[in-house]
Amino acid sequence: MAVRAPSVRGAQTAHAFGVVAAVEPALRDLDLGTWCGRTVDEVAAADPDGLSAWLTDPDAAPHGGESVRRLCRRTARWLNHGAPESGHVVAVAEAAVVRAALVHALALPARAFWHLAVPPLSPVSLT
Repeated sequence: MAVRAPSVRGAQTAHAFGVVAAVEPALRDLDLGTWCGRTVDEVAAADPDGLSAWLTDPDAAPHGGESVRRLCRRTARWLNHGAPESGHVVAVAEAAVVRAALVHALALPARAFWHLAVPPLSPVSLT
């Protein structure tokens, strides 16, 4: 079984790997709300306190989107209930979702989210 994030990036990555993957909404990227489409430098210039809060408090969502903790919970729900109980799943996911999956699988606090490096096209295996 193969699933992918609903983004164009998810579709292109699955295609590049030759994987036919069903769209899985739970693998969508972190909702950045009003910050969507802006660079970190732009956000830092316009809302330095909000950016600082977002990077240090997993419950903060100054952009009006999704907090890191909510992303971690969404990803944990999918891992616990959405993924098949038997067999293997190939999931082409956004980096933020991979971080959230690692937080859950390693039983880390949500504050660890920003400390996990997930370079593009990184394979991660969870068992």
